[in-house]
Amino acid sequence: MKPTSLGPRLVKRAFDLSVASIALLLLSPLLLGVAIAVRLDSPGPVFYRQQRVGRGGRIFRIHKFRTMAHAPQGGGPLLTVGEDRRITRIGRFLRHSKWDELAQLIDVWRGDMSIVGPRPEVPRYVAHYPEALRTQVLSVKPGITDDCSLDFRDESDWLARSADPERTYVDEILPIKLALQARYVADASLLTDVRIVARTAAVLLGRIAGRRKASPPTSQP
Repeated sequence: MKPTSLGPRLVKRAFDLSVASIALLLLSPLLLGVAIAVRLDSPGPVFYRQQRVGRGGRIFRIHKFRTMAHAPQGGGPLLTVGEDRRITRIGRFLRHSKWDELAQLIDVWRGDMSIVGPRPEVPRYVAHYPEALRTQVLSVKPGITDDCSLDFRDESDWLARSADPERTYVDEILPIKLALQARYVADASLLTDVRIVARTAAVLLGRIAGRRKASPPTSQP
């Protein structure tokens, strides 16, 4: 599925809307319950919105269920490392289960994101992308899920072991993520998206055995 061709892009958009519609319908009780829990757990809005870089470098504001204490001035580090004190009680569960990301079904409906695609990054870290990889990775809409985000789902736990988490992220993690995301863009197809959605559902339901927690991949594919 070539993302730059009109036909495949329309097919992908139809897939996105179909999956988002079914998910919103089936998960509506869960989403409502999460929203209520977030409001009752700590003061502040239900959603956390942050600037991310989308297709073609366009800036948009992503939706997440809020998992941290509300900071009106938007202060604090961009990376979440280990047992971050900013994380609320319900937020810790939402992060572990990845249910906080379900709010991005809104962004799929708005057309800012796809169900499957490279995870959108904040402008600060996009500035570190090599030019060629930046062009390739940003040639498609960012997604709620991809193989890279599933492989790195416990990233904050082992970042906590680094003396300089941000430097570790930029120098060690980001290059691996970009390689995986570039491979997705190069090989993207409807079948690939269906496979990743199925894998994501299995992860969310806790059906994947031997979940990798200790470390990320150590070499680029």
